[in-house]
Amino acid sequence: MSGHVRTLRHADILGGDAVALARATLSPTRPSCLHDHDFFELLWVQNGTLRHHTPDDRRDLPEGTLLFLGPEHAHALQGRGEDTLVVSVTLHPGLIAALAERHPSLPGRLFWGTAPTILPRDSRQLLDLNQAALRLERGPRDALAAEAFLLPLLAGLLAEDTPLPEEAPAWLRAACAAAHSPRVFKDGAAGFVRVSGRAHPHVSRTAQRFLGQTPTEFVNALRMAHAARRLAGTEDPLPEIATEVGIENLSHFHRLFREAHGFTPAAWRRLHQRDVTQPGPKLREDVAEDF
Repeated sequence: MSGHVRTLRHADILGGDAVALARATLSPTRPSCLHDHDFFELLWVQNGTLRHHTPDDRRDLPEGTLLFLGPEHAHALQGRGEDTLVVSVTLHPGLIAALAERHPSLPGRLFWGTAPTILPRDSRQLLDLNQAALRLERGPRDALAAEAFLLPLLAGLLAEDTPLPEEAPAWLRAACAAAHSPRVFKDGAAGFVRVSGRAHPHVSRTAQRFLGQTPTEFVNALRMAHAARRLAGTEDPLPEIATEVGIENLSHFHRLFREAHGFTPAAWRRLHQRDVTQPGPKLREDVAEDF
């Protein structure tokens, strides 16, 4: 690959629009050069495997991989085989700048990171993303439509985000993001290790170094956060919620929940559900009997 970098311009792609969406089947031919652009790009691997080239290295990214690319991120795309399909969303730089100004939690993450952000999506998440993309594709191309597409995705990803040092390996970042899915945390530490693609001892050492937790402690925190949301938002039976997070032993579930939140599951549910629209003056005191 030559050292030449081609620059793409948003004026040529967007015209007067805020957003554009394109689907492309990638050639398996090695790209002749890298390209950058003066806009932001959200890209995901819809089918097959993408070889992603950067100035420093190349990585093979499987189906479901999501990339957030900024103007400074020179890269090139190559198919692996004949069936690599990607979806690319071009976003006006003014739109992304406005989002960062309005939402202080965004700078430094996703589009606003110093390097391309690469995240895995499971089949359910990929389906949701494609449905949102279809709505975007069929609607107007203005800023409102772009934000209606972006904000639910960004909010969901930030809820999955685990703060890590810059030197943390990419596989650990990806495993932490994937572990927020019930399909992963239901299997406990084994699920975390599985999505990491590394040996259990190596995962344990790396988690202790960068998370300050064992895989079991990290996953149990995600389980209890999910259980807390389910208890507050539904009337589903406690055994059902415990099973949903992968803990069949109710005594063990009670102990983990109380350690995480300071209340029993029943007290937590009453605290967050009763008299929500017209709360009484002693809502917290009334659950003290279960503390």
